[in-house]
Formats: sequence, C-alpha cells, structure tokens
Amino acid sequence: MSEERIQKFKKLLEKNPASPLVHYSLANEYFKLNRYEETIETINTYLRLKDDEGAAYRILGHCYTELGMQDSAKDAYEKGIQAASRHGHPDMAEEFRDYLESLEI
Repeated sequence: MSEERIQKFKKLLEKNPASPLVHYSLANEYFKLNRYEETIETINTYLRLKDDEGAAYRILGHCYTELGMQDSAKDAYEKGIQAASRHGHPDMAEEFRDYLESLEI
C-alpha cells in the first residue's frame, strides 16, 4: 500500500515540485517503510519549503536515531524544540526535550 502511495506522491511532485504538503506526505510514506535515507532527503526538502511547526523534526530525529547518527538527531530535536516553541506547542517541545535526554543516556 505505501509503495503505491509513494508512486502517487512522486507523480504529484512531477506536476508541482514545490508543494510542501506532497514532500511531507512522501516523507511519511518512506518513514513507514523504514526508508530513512529517503525520508531524510524528502523531509529536508519540505523544511526548505515550509516553516514547520515541529512534527517534521520528530520524523527527522527518529530517522537519524535509527541510522545511528546521534549528533544529527540531537540537532533535529533542538530545531524541533525551537519550531514547536515558536508556534505555541509546549507539549511538543517537551516531547523533543525528552528525546534529547534519551539520546544523552
């Protein structure tokens, strides 16, 4: 199912390569299939196109953690804290602080 959705999102990107929503949706599909490198690439494109409220940084941090890239994961969660705080999401910011703490253990 996800592979079919990936193909649909790729076709949508051919028509509108600057669509943040399609990039985010495609990244989520890659993430569901544990395709972390593709998720990272796609989510970073999304982040260049849109001021995210924090959720994209959660995905990014999880991908980097799964790939053993702790420093990059920390950076993603720190940026997520900033984004969540900037957009009035204190619970999300706290969630990211918890992720950071777990990386330091």
